[in-house]
Amino acid sequence: MRPEPQAAPYRPDPQILSLAPWLADAVAPARFPGETLRFRNQRWADAVGLGALDEAGWLGHFARFEALADNLPRPLALRYHGHQFRVYNPEIGDGRGFLFAQLRDGAGRLLDLGTKGSGTTPWSRDGDGRLTLKGAMREVLATEMLEALGVNTSKSLSVIETGESLWRSDEPSPTRSAVLVRLSHGHIRIGSFQRLYALGQRDELAALTDYCLRIFPGPLPPADAPGRDQPAVILLHQTIERLADQAASYMAAGFVHGVLNTDNMNITGESFDYGPWRWLPRWDGGFTAAYFDHAGLYAFGRQPEAFRWNCAQLAQALSPLAEVPALIAALDRFEGRFQQHLARRVLWRLGRGSRGAEADAALLEALGAQMRESAEPPDALFFALRGWRHNPGGELGARIAAAPPATDDDDPLWSEPAPPTLLIEEVERVWTMIDEADDWSAFTAKVAAIRRLGNALGPAPAAAGHLPDAA
Repeated sequence: MRPEPQAAPYRPDPQILSLAPWLADAVAPARFPGETLRFRNQRWADAVGLGALDEAGWLGHFARFEALADNLPRPLALRYHGHQFRVYNPEIGDGRGFLFAQLRDGAGRLLDLGTKGSGTTPWSRDGDGRLTLKGAMREVLATEMLEALGVNTSKSLSVIETGESLWRSDEPSPTRSAVLVRLSHGHIRIGSFQRLYALGQRDELAALTDYCLRIFPGPLPPADAPGRDQPAVILLHQTIERLADQAASYMAAGFVHGVLNTDNMNITGESFDYGPWRWLPRWDGGFTAAYFDHAGLYAFGRQPEAFRWNCAQLAQALSPLAEVPALIAALDRFEGRFQQHLARRVLWRLGRGSRGAEADAALLEALGAQMRESAEPPDALFFALRGWRHNPGGELGARIAAAPPATDDDDPLWSEPAPPTLLIEEVERVWTMIDEADDWSAFTAKVAAIRRLGNALGPAPAAAGHLPDAA
């Protein structure tokens, strides 16, 4: 059984204010014609001391964005640059969201409340700063499923329908609007460092590095790592550790993010910002989530490459603060760390323990061959293999049989014929019921089913350097 986040008192701590003069712009939230609460994540509201808010208070803070006590006096739209499909863009930043508050959870971690669809900012360019209700619904489902599958992800905290009609080129329009609030370990992106590097702001680059090391602590680099006492080198090692694990978690989950740009990659290794995501209908390294990814740059099988490439952009941004050979040495660790994290996460999903690096690699190779050769959906195969309810025979069967069980697997979910899934056809059916009949029953049932899967899987094993969810 997965432990629920533990209730905690409200502990405001707006640490970002020390960096705000050069990292962000104070903005005003949009005013919406309607305020209809559609989703409230009570378990995570409890974890940051906001669970006791009544509906009026919830709408006041998360629809009108009235400041939380002793927190940020005004929302902050963060400034950053980024490689978007590997084309550098210096004209971006928070264009339809902002940082609303910072607060501590029961474990003492500093968390952000960020928004999506909260109005225009200096970085909106030609956008309207709004979010479709369908987009908000999709983000809730994505974050719930990723959390269940052990991925370090932002949490969807609130969705409020806002009563506006929006026009979008990729949705039947006009369509309904919403504002979403997410809970996240932080919103410092690789692109945040790229901006300071591009502008030649070395002092600010050093200050942001120190902030990240203080707010998001992690282990020191290996004892033989060159430059291991330099802040920039320490930060790069920690970020590579976290992002290698994030890449592995996507692969083990069969998840395709779709837009792995450097402005969408958080240095905490926490997945966020969900647009054209997909789960694999079958194991296919060339499967893409974004219709506009014509070259397959962010296809399922190329996601680890994308993470590693983005880490290299962070290394370049940190180069004014450290010797280049030390940064390259950190980058060279990515592949090895990715493979170790992938083995750990796949074994966890199978409910098995490790038999050592060589045996684990052989199991993964056999599983990959089965995935590629079988027409069975990955979620269904993992489900069938969990708890030894299905013997695939051959090399894969032998490898799994040799791996020690890591869980009792006594949850009744494992006796059911199929697992909860989140393929695009299911998401579209959920939205159709909402759009045509304002019927949220399928959405509510899907969230409940996903959480049941998370409870059956239990917590994913922690990785070094991560900021795990509080139990």
